Amino acid sequence: MEIKPDVKVRAIITGTTGMVGEGVMHQCLLHPQIEAVLVINRKPDGVKHPKLKEIIHQDFSDLTAIEDELTGYNACFFCLGVSSVGMNAEDYYRLTYTLTLNVGETLSRLNKDMTFCYVSGKGTDSTEIGRSMWARVKGKTENDLMKLPFKQVFAFRPGFIKAIKELKHTQKFYKYIGWLYPVLRVFFPSTACTLQEIGQAMVHSVTRGYAKPILEVKDIVVLARN
Repeated sequence: MEIKPDVKVRAIITGTTGMVGEGVMHQCLLHPQIEAVLVINRKPDGVKHPKLKEIIHQDFSDLTAIEDELTGYNACFFCLGVSSVGMNAEDYYRLTYTLTLNVGETLSRLNKDMTFCYVSGKGTDSTEIGRSMWARVKGKTENDLMKLPFKQVFAFRPGFIKAIKELKHTQKFYKYIGWLYPVLRVFFPSTACTLQEIGQAMVHSVTRGYAKPILEVKDIVVLARN
């Protein structure tokens, strides 16, 4: 990986009202190579920062009304997602595949030099033919994003994520399971990473690149550190 300290990143981030998106935004606002951050939310998040601009937009399936504000960026960190638990296959496909590809198609048309980072999940099925519905849909989403005319596309597949304590969108149950992280990191290092590492790795994917388009936990940790 070639380190390019002079590269400035202008990033669009989705999903900042969720744990992962908030953590990625937090790391971006701290990073010296991040010049500007645009977040697209359905409701105001209340975060203020000199680098930060927020657009409130309800329908991610139609970005026409805000297209003029989506140009001039060289990164998208797509952290918007839903759990498949309790959701029928049609709704999960629409909210995971259709919505994501619409955003991807729009941004790839508007920003040819963009690196697109998609938060997928450990166990995603790249073959699209396995038994697990969510894994097939995530796999198809990854595969079709990589066909779009971006500069680079990376699929991030985190497993257990150590949260950042001071952030407000951390899921409540994490305070009961946080003790698992040091155990997993020592005995099962391919299953756990920190939210800071995900954010750092996304920034580094733009400024340094990476040899593989699919980043499992170990790849996320390596890219975050290097």
